[in-house]
Amino acid sequence: MVSFEFAAPTRIIFGEGRVDDAAKLAAGMGSRALVVEGQSGRAERLVRQLREQGIPTATLRVGSEPTVSLVEQGTADARRERCDVVLALGGGSVIDTGKAIAVLLTNDAPLREYLEVVGKGRPLTNHSAPFIAIPTTAGTGAEVTRNAVLMAEQERVKVSLRSALMLPAVALIDPVLTYSLPPAVTASTGLDALTQCIEPFVSPNANPLSDAVAREGIRRAAGALRRAYRDGADVDARRDMAVASLCGGLALANAKLGAVHGFASPLGGMFPIPHGVACARLLPAVAEINVRALRARTPSSPALERYDEVARVVTGKHTASAEEAARWLRDLVEDLGVPTLSAYGVRDEDVARVVGAARQASSMQGNPITLTVDELEEALRVSI
Repeated sequence: MVSFEFAAPTRIIFGEGRVDDAAKLAAGMGSRALVVEGQSGRAERLVRQLREQGIPTATLRVGSEPTVSLVEQGTADARRERCDVVLALGGGSVIDTGKAIAVLLTNDAPLREYLEVVGKGRPLTNHSAPFIAIPTTAGTGAEVTRNAVLMAEQERVKVSLRSALMLPAVALIDPVLTYSLPPAVTASTGLDALTQCIEPFVSPNANPLSDAVAREGIRRAAGALRRAYRDGADVDARRDMAVASLCGGLALANAKLGAVHGFASPLGGMFPIPHGVACARLLPAVAEINVRALRARTPSSPALERYDEVARVVTGKHTASAEEAARWLRDLVEDLGVPTLSAYGVRDEDVARVVGAARQASSMQGNPITLTVDELEEALRVSI
């Protein structure tokens, strides 16, 4: 490490009941609001509070994964309604939709001009409109990241809109909003959060600040995820998972991800797999194969010491080794009942195609070692 940067939202607000601060914060940022929400209709209270602040409000519902066409339509609607502040209350899909719309409000070219892979990758030039991100899951960390993952429907691939200019003005994390998450969603989103702490921690792009938040996130998730899954009313566990998710978002935004997310991106485009499920199923296999490859080809790599540290944190054993981290992760995924990839239609005959796409994914650049085709195929096969 010679030099590093650390990017984060202008302001992070955390605590039970803090969601009620959102309307007043928005009133200091703009005069007309777009509220992006999920299908649950949980934004009614927020919309009412905004209107009580004298802010006319339009709404946009996100039904599933955010798509290019949804963002284009949402941006057109926001411009027509003259919205100058955007709030997103929901999971990662909702927040990514709001994040993309907020930056397109201040950048005039069509969306595809700015997209990676399927577009021209043109740099954004203007800061996004004021954007307040309010997560309702403890998983993606999208409230503190500088990209939005969108499904390009024509190409059936997930692509990113990415720029430091997209960082939210405010990330507002209220653990109360996660209390009602069902066990399956608690498991998949929580394992996504844990993945997003571990991958940046073992990445060659890690830095002292990303390490600090990643360590904290791993520690909290390791102690809280099983508890939150078994008892959604465990307030301390819910709070710890909200912190872990926040830490994962900050870590990935500043130290990159790895092969787990390299796989998750094409899998999400090819099959109806929730992002957290893909990450959960691949995390133990990728950890095991990474450790094996590091020991065989680069035994002096600092990533092995990092995996040892992960093992000590998650197992609570001072003598735990990197291999034990992979075993602990495999047991955790089984304990939380995460479906296999085959439940979503992934078959052995799909392996070569998925690996071919995964090797091109930007997240692969953050993996601690370049895995061979055979190693990647093994990781995917054991996750099916």
